[in-house]
Amino acid sequence: MVKEEGKFKWLEKGDKGKPIILLHGLMGGIENFGEMVDFISKEHKVYGLDLKLFEGSILKVSVKSLSDYLYEFMNYLGLSSAILLGNSMGGHIALIFSKKHPEMVSGLVLTGSSGLYENAMGDSFPRRGDKNYIRTKTEEVFYDPKVATDELVDKIFEIANNRVSILKLLGYAKSAIRHNMGQDLPHFKIPVCLIWGEHDKVTPPNVAEEFHELLPNSELHWIPLCGHAAMWEHPEEFSKIVLKFLNDKF
Repeated sequence: MVKEEGKFKWLEKGDKGKPIILLHGLMGGIENFGEMVDFISKEHKVYGLDLKLFEGSILKVSVKSLSDYLYEFMNYLGLSSAILLGNSMGGHIALIFSKKHPEMVSGLVLTGSSGLYENAMGDSFPRRGDKNYIRTKTEEVFYDPKVATDELVDKIFEIANNRVSILKLLGYAKSAIRHNMGQDLPHFKIPVCLIWGEHDKVTPPNVAEEFHELLPNSELHWIPLCGHAAMWEHPEEFSKIVLKFLNDKF
């Protein structure tokens, strides 16, 4: 399922339907989409792009540079347009890309997206050397803290104890704040499906409501007993919403 060619690494599954590109968040990776890929790829071609957030030059750390990376990826695959599905900062990248290249985006699915409200970092996260703190912050991403496995906590802890990774992480967070999309969203014409966890602590429910209010062609769906990563905590329910949206709109 995972391919690596040139500068790109991506997950690929499915052989029919619309092309869908998955964009992960700041502390995530393509593995975050998990079982959801199995459900959606039965009806559509799915690409999960690894954004390689902690590789490359620290001077190119911004959500705009990630949007440019997506543009290069689509050109590399020969995709003239796609549906973008983004979680957290991945949603923000999808919005920036859609503003710059509207002809290349046929629709958006946003879940726990940044772009209006940035609280993903907390006031002091990440705190180096304190694994219990890292575990607590990781568990807060989910409604069910058990989803924050030891493997996931270890991954976040490793990032939090690498000086260069920390600088990049803070750079992305500051870039996200600078690129607030509030004034741009009313001009979006494409269909947008908003899927939000009712217990999202990172981008709380009022953020979803503001997205819905500002995006003229949007629909908003809630998933109960769910935190910031709906596609991870409730992959089947999430996928049903996505597939219905795609069937209704395209």
